[in-house]
Amino acid sequence: MDVRADRAELIAHYNFPLDRFQLQAMDALDDGRSVLVAAPTGSGKTVVAEYGIEAALRAGKRAFYTAPIKALSNQKFHDLVERYGSDQVGLLTGDNAINGDAPVVVMTTEVLRNMIYGRSHALADLALVVLDEVHFLQDTYRGPVWEEVIIHLPLTVQLVCLSATVSNATELTEWITTVRGPTTAVLEEKRPVRLENLFMVGDKSSDHIHLLPTLVNGHPNHVAMRLTEEGSHTWQGGRGRKNGNGHGHGHAKRKLYAPSRLEVVERLDQQQMLPAIYFIFSRNQCDEAAKTCLAAGLRLTTGEQRERIREIIEARLSGMEPADLAVLGYGQFLAQLEAGIAAHHAGMVPPFKEVVEACFTEGLIKVVFATETLAVGINMPARTVVIDKLTKFTGEHHAMLTPGQYTQLTGRAGRRGIDDHGQAVVLWNPFTTFDQVAGLAASRWFHLNSAFRPTYNMAANLVRTYTSEQAHHLLNLSFAQYQADGDVVRMESRLGKRQTQLLELTEEARSPYGDIDDYRRRLQASERPAAHIVNGDDPIDLAIMKLRPGDVIYVRKGKYAGRAAVISTANRKGGMRVTTVTTRRDLLALSTGDFDEPPTALGKIELPIDYAPNRNDYLRDTAQRLEKVRLLPQPNRKRLPTTTIEGYHPVEDDPDLKHRLKAAAQADRIAREVEELRSRVKGRSQSIARDFDRVLGILEAWGYVEGWRLTEAGTMLARTFHESDLLVVESVRQGMLDGLDPATMAGLVSVFVYEHRSPDAPPLPWFPNNDVRKRWLQIAALSAELQDIENEDGLIVHRAPDPTFLAIAYAWAAGESFAEVVEAEELTGGDFVRTIKQLIDLLRQLAIIAPVAATRRCADQAAQALFRGVVAASSALEIAPEERAG
Repeated sequence: MDVRADRAELIAHYNFPLDRFQLQAMDALDDGRSVLVAAPTGSGKTVVAEYGIEAALRAGKRAFYTAPIKALSNQKFHDLVERYGSDQVGLLTGDNAINGDAPVVVMTTEVLRNMIYGRSHALADLALVVLDEVHFLQDTYRGPVWEEVIIHLPLTVQLVCLSATVSNATELTEWITTVRGPTTAVLEEKRPVRLENLFMVGDKSSDHIHLLPTLVNGHPNHVAMRLTEEGSHTWQGGRGRKNGNGHGHGHAKRKLYAPSRLEVVERLDQQQMLPAIYFIFSRNQCDEAAKTCLAAGLRLTTGEQRERIREIIEARLSGMEPADLAVLGYGQFLAQLEAGIAAHHAGMVPPFKEVVEACFTEGLIKVVFATETLAVGINMPARTVVIDKLTKFTGEHHAMLTPGQYTQLTGRAGRRGIDDHGQAVVLWNPFTTFDQVAGLAASRWFHLNSAFRPTYNMAANLVRTYTSEQAHHLLNLSFAQYQADGDVVRMESRLGKRQTQLLELTEEARSPYGDIDDYRRRLQASERPAAHIVNGDDPIDLAIMKLRPGDVIYVRKGKYAGRAAVISTANRKGGMRVTTVTTRRDLLALSTGDFDEPPTALGKIELPIDYAPNRNDYLRDTAQRLEKVRLLPQPNRKRLPTTTIEGYHPVEDDPDLKHRLKAAAQADRIAREVEELRSRVKGRSQSIARDFDRVLGILEAWGYVEGWRLTEAGTMLARTFHESDLLVVESVRQGMLDGLDPATMAGLVSVFVYEHRSPDAPPLPWFPNNDVRKRWLQIAALSAELQDIENEDGLIVHRAPDPTFLAIAYAWAAGESFAEVVEAEELTGGDFVRTIKQLIDLLRQLAIIAPVAATRRCADQAAQALFRGVVAASSALEIAPEERAG
């Protein structure tokens, strides 16, 4: 794609000067290269993406912008509509399909992956793809999608990969270059707004809350370190500080304490450090913190601001039923917002979260108590970020935040163009040392590791789309394989290029006058004219056999033409080989097919004493001697005739015969190199390809693949995109979802999408009748069988089905109200909506792939029955008046 554009005109769109890294990335795009931009949050990475999109549009092509989450997709859709107009921008997510044929389309990464496997016509005019938050490729379940897109997208498409600052960005760029072509890494570590790391600790002995710099001149603050060391030696639970004799003595109370959330907010307000995002790794604690601040009388807004907050609420929530709002705690939610306080987490329904985001973006809310999900995606910068604790519960144990997670959270601190610096406040905690706090503040280490693995759906689509060799080749191109053994990826990339070259040469050699291969065989049978045959040997082979180390010959291969020094010759199965050193200090291996005539020694040099062709000093010395030697003039001999054979052959009438024979000879040489590369790849570690073969073995044993062909069941699997894809399709295939009504269908299918994550035991499952119970037991048994096989094969084991949500899905599909469904269960509105939307997505897939027509209709009816009320309201895209007008 030619992305040359009037840069001055494009840059004029922005009301701030562009940074060095943005201009560097634009230069790379103008040169036709892909780019990886790794920079801190809020630094302006999207400027590069917008430049690429603009250039694609000016070239009359299309551009896609992919994002990992729907909220970010929606936000980017609004941004691009504002810039280009609603007729130029589309949106494709699980919830919305708007103007999908537009020149610019925003979508989730999964949508693009599905387009690629489906060979969508939408890819025809595609010139550029933006992969936002590309560091998501390390996500366990969703990460492989990013790699699939990078590997399978047509090579003509430029990539703009946007990433958080990662320590191995160069490695990622080298991988993309290997599999796609020239890619530039543009790295920016400097934040757009300077960050000040602070440490807050309460001191009961002085009745004072300290707010201290975490680092002083890049090193841990000695004042804070001394304070925490003194505090760690005081009495706690009966243990006291020991003196030199080992006897304990100390205070009756612990000296240090973590300030309450109210105290923290009040201190921030006093020091004009609001607005703030206060990260707490617990939904319940976020809600409790907001309630506590409101109950304590904290008020952070003006009358004018409260009026604007009510306007936003009315615009965003007017479509929701009063009864549903009441169940969701609307009264408390409104009171907190009017006070300038809010919670934000996945347990809230999307419309409530969107209200919080809109109010915070306008500066109306002064403190948001949020879980870490707010750190990803949507643009919500604050002056200050507070981190309640540096540990979080993983579902199994408490773990320290990684440097990457800390950087992601604190990336929200500091508003460009508003704040001269941002603050990141970490609270004292008895289970975390100050050294650990300072270590995270000083660290810049965020290593990106691939999570790529072959899935059943991926395997089915590879079988459907490629040959076996091509599929294994593509899998060996993954970033996971590159990190395990980069040589395999490099060899696979070279193999792919050579195979393409072989196809081109084979096509060049084809003659419209007849069979060129037959002509070559007859030519070889006649062994060229007798004058050039000695004892049946090829004269070029004989000439190579006569060459000795140090002989200088004239060679022409690839882009090199000139003198070369012979360092060795060898007799191989395919003919004689000669290895030379060129004046460029390169090793050049030549075979019979690389010469149009027998090579002749034009001079001789003395080679270095130690034969070490892999050493740079050997190549340098040889090349220097080669440049200085005086050569005989090249003999002006006629080329060997190649068209004289016994009898007439129609190919002899081809005016381009000479060119075709040369192409055929080159094709033979490339074919030998292809075979050699294949052999080398097979001899190296191919962990991803081995896992793929194991997945294929399961699919073949279960009747999804026969040889290298999909069965009818395999075609169903290729069209099913779900975490438990094989389990879902096999359940459908065995009739476990046939003969149901819509509500029962919704309930039973929910076992594939819901996952009970609470440490508390789930409630006993409810089933509408004994038949549903039997079907559930069949699905559970099928899952257990598959898990055993996956364990035996060393594959990642799929998540087991969970019947906990069955009663809820059944009730909602049967028409019960939101209040009735949620109040009877310990379930947040956000969890309910998210699970129902995932269930709708799977039901819509079943409405397409199920082999029984009645089952397809039932799945479609179930999806329609679920899409209502708060679920529909949570899926609606807020369209601005000017967007509607377009």
